[in-house]
Amino acid sequence: MAFYRSAGTIPPKRHTQHRSPEGTLYFEELMGEEGFSSDSSLLYHVHIPSAVAAVREWEIGDLSLTPNHPLRPIHLSTHALFPDADGEGTSTEGVDAVTGRRLLLGNADVRLSYVVATETSTYYRNAIGDECLYFEDGEAVVETVFGDITAGQGDYVIVPRATTFRVVPKGSARIYVIEANSHIGPPKRFLSKYGQLLEHAPYCERDLRGPSAPRVVEGENIDVFIKHRGPGPSGIAGSVHTLPHHPFDVVGWDGCLYPYAFNISDYEPITGRVHQPPPAHQVFEGHNFVICNFVPRKVDYHPLAIPVPYYHSNVDSDEVMFYVGGDYEARKGSGIGQGSISLHPGGHPHGPQPGAYERSIGAEFFDELAVMVDTFRPLDLGEAGRETDDGVYTYSWSGGPQ
Repeated sequence: MAFYRSAGTIPPKRHTQHRSPEGTLYFEELMGEEGFSSDSSLLYHVHIPSAVAAVREWEIGDLSLTPNHPLRPIHLSTHALFPDADGEGTSTEGVDAVTGRRLLLGNADVRLSYVVATETSTYYRNAIGDECLYFEDGEAVVETVFGDITAGQGDYVIVPRATTFRVVPKGSARIYVIEANSHIGPPKRFLSKYGQLLEHAPYCERDLRGPSAPRVVEGENIDVFIKHRGPGPSGIAGSVHTLPHHPFDVVGWDGCLYPYAFNISDYEPITGRVHQPPPAHQVFEGHNFVICNFVPRKVDYHPLAIPVPYYHSNVDSDEVMFYVGGDYEARKGSGIGQGSISLHPGGHPHGPQPGAYERSIGAEFFDELAVMVDTFRPLDLGEAGRETDDGVYTYSWSGGPQ
C-alpha cells in the first residue's frame, strides 16, 4: 500500500545512527517486498531483531485439501463450526485467532478459514503471504510490531507478510481469514502509477486506519509462531521461535508497508441502470484471486431492469460468497443465511434461486452484505468445508436430486 506514514521517533536520514536518550544505538530493520524493489518500511528496534534463543516445531493442524469432485456448487455453514445461540458446534473455550482457525477452502494461491476467537492468540508471523482478517462480529485489538489496530464488526484488517502480531478479542470475535500466498492490496486499476487511490475508486486513503504509535514492551523468552513453506502434502509448515526479548520493541518506523484497517461500511458501491458485474464490487486483490464486497445499495434503475444477477458461468474462476448480513435476495429459498458460504465452481453456470429473478423486478434497494473471493485456480475443500457441506445446495435450482 504505497501511502506513506511515520510513527514514533525516527532519524532525519535513513540508514543513519538513531540513538536512545542514553546514547544507545537502535537497530534498524528494513521490511520490504520483492527484494528491495517494492513497498517497504524501516523499523527501529531496541534489541537486535534477528536474536533467537530457541527453535522448535509447530504442528499447525489439518491443512489437507480434497478436490471438489464430482464438480458441484456447495453450501457451507461457518456458524456450525462453533457454538451458536443453542450451544451447538465446537467449544470456543481456549480458541484463539491463530491456532483455532478451521480451514474451509484452499488452493495454491489462497486459503479461506474461519474462527470464533475468545482467547488472546499466540504471537504470530505468516512468512508465506499477507493476511486479510474480516470481522463478521465482535471486537478485538490486533496488536502488531508497528502498533495496534482496534477492529470491530465489518472491518477488514490487512496484515503484511512477516509482520509479527497477535489478536486480543474483547469477549469473542467471529473472523473470516483470507490467507494469501502473495501480497494483498487495492486493485491496480484504482491506483495511479505512483500508488494513490484514484477518483473512480470506491474508497480512498481517508478511509484507511493505520496502527497506533509503536511501543516498547518488556519481556523475555517470548514465543512467536511462524507459518512458512515446508515439507508435507500441503507445502506449509510451522515453527516456533523463542525470542530472548519481546518482539514489540519498536520506538519508531516509517514507510509504505504496514498493517491497516478498512470498514466495509466505508465502501461506496458502484451502481448503474442495469446490473453491474462483480468487478464493480472489488475491494482488494492478490495473486490469482480478488476480494469483492456487496454492500447495501440502490439497484438498477433501467425501466426493464432485473436487479438480481443474471445467470453466469465462471469460465476462469471459482466464486466464494460469505454472507454476513442483510437479506440476500438472489439466494432466498436455498437455505443460505448469515454465516453461510457458497462455492460456485468454474464450469458450472449459476445465478438466482428459482423465483428470485421475477421477484426482484421493481426493487429499488438491496439490503445485503457479503464478502466474495474469486479465485483463478480451482478451490478444494478443507476439513471444515468437508464437515459443514450441507449436501443439498447442489440441487437447489431443480428442487432436489433426481
